[in-house]
Amino acid sequence: MSESYGENIQVTIFGQSHAPAIGVTIDGLPAGEEIDLDELRAFLSRRAPGNNAWSTPRKEADEPEIQCGMANGKTCGAPLTAIIRNQNTRPGDYANLRTVPRPGHADYTAYVKYDGSADMSGGGHFSGRLTAPLCIAGGICKQILKREGIEIKARLQAIGGIEDPGDILTEEIGTDFPVIHGEAGAKMQECIAKALSEGDSVGGIIECVVTGLPVGLGGPLFDGMEGRISQAVFGIPAVKGIEFGVGFASAKLRGSENNDAFCIKDGNVQTETNRCGGILGGITNGMPVLFRAAFKPTPSISRPQKSVDLTTGEETTLEIKGRHDPCIVPRAVPVVEAAAAIAVYDALLGRRKELKR
Repeated sequence: MSESYGENIQVTIFGQSHAPAIGVTIDGLPAGEEIDLDELRAFLSRRAPGNNAWSTPRKEADEPEIQCGMANGKTCGAPLTAIIRNQNTRPGDYANLRTVPRPGHADYTAYVKYDGSADMSGGGHFSGRLTAPLCIAGGICKQILKREGIEIKARLQAIGGIEDPGDILTEEIGTDFPVIHGEAGAKMQECIAKALSEGDSVGGIIECVVTGLPVGLGGPLFDGMEGRISQAVFGIPAVKGIEFGVGFASAKLRGSENNDAFCIKDGNVQTETNRCGGILGGITNGMPVLFRAAFKPTPSISRPQKSVDLTTGEETTLEIKGRHDPCIVPRAVPVVEAAAAIAVYDALLGRRKELKR
């Protein structure tokens, strides 16, 4: 079982949705890096549940408790471990799911893989709850990267087929609901409310951009930045697809349309367009790294669904209780930023090791 990511820093996430606590250990952080805990709390609050109509009513403070790895507000060279105590758990809501797997969830595959012993209350260690410690690690990496002149931001590009127009590079993203255009955001919220009223859920797309990256991060084949970022992003439950630059649309273009012409701007080699999404041959080319991640609808819905009883081998109808997001995509925006930050910082440290050889 792998719950770790990284080569130059190693991020290990632990805990279960309804365990006493969840947490993260980050090994390999350079000593002397300042961490602003207030800024980290603000970042975590963007993901926290129970704060609006489009998220689960489960209320959690998501207060990070640093256990080790910091001294006097800075990293001290030891592995940094932080936990978040779960306070609003209701494992009884999941008693009927021990042998009847929820459609769209990991219940069945976990049941088989762990011989019926997996804790699936709230999704166990497959739950989106585990993205909170991911945001601790990503929030720390974001702070360090920002001091390096590297910034990461994301927005809701679409929910339920409703798209937010605009340019993530040049336009401001809203703080209450992370879209560029408020009208699109209002329509998205109406779409989420309608799905909730019908006992259903909706998915969407998050667009993320990383600016200020140097040329040379990543490598060919299995060391490519697309793969590094994708591995981290696919660690977010509910992600079903990712594309860089124009992505799948490039399959409809000719080479003359898809190629990014090189030019000189401010004395530096750049490209006139950025259809490649800032990566060529798996290596950053100095342009903004741009990608989009597709999220499936929340599988826990209140409508009756067909399933099977794994003990009797008979088909049955399942009604899911508990507290669930009608759309997890708005809360996942900072999680995508966190995953990108971890991947980029890990690659940046790797590049510096290469240059020292």
